[in-house]
Amino acid sequence: MTKLASAQYCISILESLAPKRYAYDGDPIGLQVGSLHKKTAKIMIALDVLEEVVDEAIENHVDLIIAHHPFIYVPLKRIDTSTAKGRTIQKLLQHEITVYAAHTNLDVAKGGVNDWLADALQLENRDILQQTRSEELMKLAVFVPITHAENVREALGNSGAGHIGQYSHCSFSTEGTGTFKPLEGSTPFIGNKGKLEKVKEVKMETILPTALQNKAVTAMIKAHPYEEVAYDLYPLKNSGEPLGIGRIGLLPKPMDLEELSQYVKQTFGLQAVRAVKGHNRMISKVAVVGGDGNKFISAALAKGADVLISGDIYYHNAHDAQESGLSIIDAGHNIEKIMKSGLKELFETELKKDHYTTEVILSNIHTDPFTFL
Repeated sequence: MTKLASAQYCISILESLAPKRYAYDGDPIGLQVGSLHKKTAKIMIALDVLEEVVDEAIENHVDLIIAHHPFIYVPLKRIDTSTAKGRTIQKLLQHEITVYAAHTNLDVAKGGVNDWLADALQLENRDILQQTRSEELMKLAVFVPITHAENVREALGNSGAGHIGQYSHCSFSTEGTGTFKPLEGSTPFIGNKGKLEKVKEVKMETILPTALQNKAVTAMIKAHPYEEVAYDLYPLKNSGEPLGIGRIGLLPKPMDLEELSQYVKQTFGLQAVRAVKGHNRMISKVAVVGGDGNKFISAALAKGADVLISGDIYYHNAHDAQESGLSIIDAGHNIEKIMKSGLKELFETELKKDHYTTEVILSNIHTDPFTFL
C-alpha cells in the first residue's frame, strides 16, 4: 500500500537533526523554490543544485530536492531563462520540484556534515573545533496514570529526551491525584461521561533539547493512554550541549603528511589534494572542517591540531598557517558530498518508522567544478 509523506513531514525530519536556528546569520537556508504543501513520492539528496542535477531529478520523477549548498545564495534581480540559473528555475517550476537547502545548520548539527567527515576519518576523542552556540533546553512535564508511567517514560527516553551528559532516560516523578470530568463527545480511557473522576497519577518531568520538542511530544502522546494528554513545556536557562563548526580529534594511528594525504584521498575518493607542510613531526591530532576552512586556522592552532583538513585555503592564509607550525590538507569543498549518504540514511530510517513509502535517492551528478590535468 502506498503511503506518501508530505514535504513538510520530510523537512521536519531534516530539522530534527539541523534546526534552522543553528544556521549562521544571513545564510539563505530553507525553502528555495516550490512548495512544501504537497505529497512527496521521491526525494533526491544533492550537494549542489545545478541544471544537470535538476535534469537528473526530472528524469527520476523527483518531487523534492534537499541540497546542502543553497541554490539561490545571492538574491536574484531577474529570472532570465536564457541563462543556466533561469532555465533551472523554469524547469523546477514546470515539473513542480521543490528545492530546500540545509547549509550551515547542517554543518553545526551534532551528527551532521562535520561529524560525518570525522567519522570517515575515524577520528577519536572528538570535540568541536569552534563553538557557535549552546543547545537550547526545555523542561517537559506530563501527567500519566500510574499504570502507564513506565511506557511513557521509556518512549520519552527513546525519543532523545532525558539525556544529560553521558546519561540517558533521566526523569523525576511525583505521585498525586488527577481529576477530570468527561463531557459529551469524549471517549475516556478511564471514567464515565458527566462524572468527576479521581485517578492516581504520576507527574513525570524530563529535560530535552528544543530541537527535539516535536519528536518527544509525538512519542509521549503515542505512548499515553488518555484521549487528551495534559502536559507542560517551558524553556530553561540551563546551558545545553555546545554546538559549532568543525571537529577535532585523534587519528587511529600517527601518520606523516604524505601518508595522511593519501589516506584523505582514499577516504573521500579524490584525485589529488593540496598540502602545506607546517612541521616535520608525525600527525596525530586532526581538525576537519567541511567547505571553506580559511576562518578556522586560528581555531585549529588554539586547539593544538597538527593539521587542518578543509577546502578552499587561500595562498596567503596557507603561508600564515605554515609559519605558525600548522600543516594543511586542502581536500576541496566537494568533500561535503558526504552529506548525501548521511541524509539518505536519516530519511530512510525515519520514514520507515511511520511506514511511509516515500523513496530517497542520491544525485549521481559530479558537481565539483575543478579537475586535475
